[in-house]
Amino acid sequence: MEVILRQAVDNLGHTGDIVNVSAGFARNYLLPRGFAYEATAGNKKRMEQERERLEGAETSRREAAEELAKKLEPVSLTFSARVGEEGKLFGSVTTADIAHQLEGQGFKIEKRQIELQEPIKALGVYRVPIRVHADVRAEIKVWVIKQ
Repeated sequence: MEVILRQAVDNLGHTGDIVNVSAGFARNYLLPRGFAYEATAGNKKRMEQERERLEGAETSRREAAEELAKKLEPVSLTFSARVGEEGKLFGSVTTADIAHQLEGQGFKIEKRQIELQEPIKALGVYRVPIRVHADVRAEIKVWVIKQ
């Protein structure tokens, strides 16, 4: 099914792109959430008119994301945890823990924006990437210390 993207979607395309996706993905995800229109002749004409407005909004969102990324770069979070043998934690530091501490520091970051491959299970210093925008990423330092 061909759809016209109303906004950038990860691993799919940018605003205004006409992409071919499965019918289920379009019906169940893209269309209900307003991420895309069905690619009909009328919608193509409508998208051309809406493209300029969306590009301006996208530019302002990107600038806000870049500013947030600059503010996030010097951020350092510290987690103290109980430790067993060989510096392994009882439990782990997850994206939810990181998001909660960032929220405590005044940053509104959702846990799904934090690109931690797997939970942190050992002592040390880690660089954790955060996807602030589709094209903007920031890295913060996460310290895991002994309690």
